[in-house]
Amino acid sequence: MRGDLALVQTVDFFTPVVDDAYDFGESAAANALSDVYAMGGRPLTALNLLGVPDKLPTGTIAAILRGGAAKTREAGCTLVGGHTIKNPEPIYGLAVTGVVDPRKMMTNAAARPGDLLVLTKPLGTGIATTAIKRGLASPALVRRVTRLMKQLNTPGHEVARRGWVKAGTDVTGFGLLGHLASLCRASRVGAQLDTANVPTLGRDLPALLEQGCVPGGTTSNLEAAGGTTDFAPTVPAHTRTLLADAQTSGGLLLCVPPRRWNDVLKLLKTHHTPAAAVIGRITRDRRSRIICSA
Repeated sequence: MRGDLALVQTVDFFTPVVDDAYDFGESAAANALSDVYAMGGRPLTALNLLGVPDKLPTGTIAAILRGGAAKTREAGCTLVGGHTIKNPEPIYGLAVTGVVDPRKMMTNAAARPGDLLVLTKPLGTGIATTAIKRGLASPALVRRVTRLMKQLNTPGHEVARRGWVKAGTDVTGFGLLGHLASLCRASRVGAQLDTANVPTLGRDLPALLEQGCVPGGTTSNLEAAGGTTDFAPTVPAHTRTLLADAQTSGGLLLCVPPRRWNDVLKLLKTHHTPAAAVIGRITRDRRSRIICSA
């Protein structure tokens, strides 16, 4: 047994969110690997989890698996096998094993008042992928959201390994507000969000919201946020929805001590993260409220 080495394990999979099978494989793999990075870990091995309908062409199945294999190689993670089942619709993901130094592990229970809240990917993937399914997304938006979902959250391992960040999470199905609320409860702190600084996928999202491109998970997240979040009257309705949007392979939400911000920013730029936005800060609040200003 070593005091500087611990195993971390995670599993995740979902149905297609884009039309291209290879892109779906990459996105699903990046999403599964993200949980290890969000703990500050480094992925070591992965197992494929695949469900296929009877009539899915073998070429499509192969493309999904090639996409997943490419993403695990990019992560320096060895794909060691997996399991396939029949399923009414395609599903794909990974079971991932990684390692982390437990003394430097990132958790959602270590945020401290004054920490800067830093987001590494823009919000809106749930809205965008719903628009793709309904044939309402522009080609430019399809390209943006696909590129975003395929990007690995490797900076999570790097900032933890260096001891710069002790608290954080990735932003996935419960949206920014849901994951931040969990972090605040676990750390017994509150948060102040400056919604004007929260990056989003693009200006076309409000129009897509008006056309009803709102995932069911996003609606549930926004309802749940009523118990944890106070919105200023000036925060628009579409912004509130974006803050609750259920993300697929979303970014990291890091709690960065102000003295480490320049170091973390430089590292995020080195990794070409889609965003490196300071969107608020952790506050001293035993009620664990999230205060959103415009």
